[in-house]
Amino acid sequence: MNAIGREDVQHARDAVASARASLEVAKQQYQANRAMILDTPLEQQPGVQQAATDLRDAWLALQRTRIFSPVDGYISRRSVQVGARITPSSALMAVVPAHHLWVDANFKETQLANMRIGQPVTVVSDIYGDDVVYQGKAVGLDMGTGSAFSLLPAQNSTGNWIKVVQRLPVRIELDAQQLAGHPLRIGLSTLVKVDTANVEGKVLSDAPRSAPAYQSDALTLDLAPVNTLIDTIIRANAE
Repeated sequence: MNAIGREDVQHARDAVASARASLEVAKQQYQANRAMILDTPLEQQPGVQQAATDLRDAWLALQRTRIFSPVDGYISRRSVQVGARITPSSALMAVVPAHHLWVDANFKETQLANMRIGQPVTVVSDIYGDDVVYQGKAVGLDMGTGSAFSLLPAQNSTGNWIKVVQRLPVRIELDAQQLAGHPLRIGLSTLVKVDTANVEGKVLSDAPRSAPAYQSDALTLDLAPVNTLIDTIIRANAE
């Protein structure tokens, strides 16, 4: 006579009940998925859209493995070598722009009384000497001296204070054609002279800059290739 224990029977019944519950859940999930995709084009179904998003993200990650400079210029202080592993925060090199350079001339505060925006300026750099005289104009005055924005600015309220003439940066815009013929480098010493005869200009600009100093589309990617690839995959699976 074949016999099984009561405990084994109870375990079998519990297994059957669990299997029926799982089957009911699967049926409900099937009905929900069917209702979701009913009369929905293949390319608009949630699963397909999620897969398309994953493919697009992977394509973007691949394209971003190539690093482009945002401006035309010259490489300086390169710290990366072939085969080196880098992270998003790694400093690879410095790129010195080839165009739209300017000179920050540190004038004494006693020399700024008649200085105005737009006044003509001549600049002589030690690298070329007096043979090359750059023509430019004053385009802006800083809002503070170099010492005021230093890491530890001086506090002159102790009573033991000696007056020191401060210097204020004045931005000089140079002629682009002269810069192309005689390019400058960062940190060079220059002799700057400002013609302050005409004082009709403004000390500070009253209008915001209408265009950015630099503008680049190096980080803008054309998504047309990956969108075409996604459409091709969807059409191939729809047949």
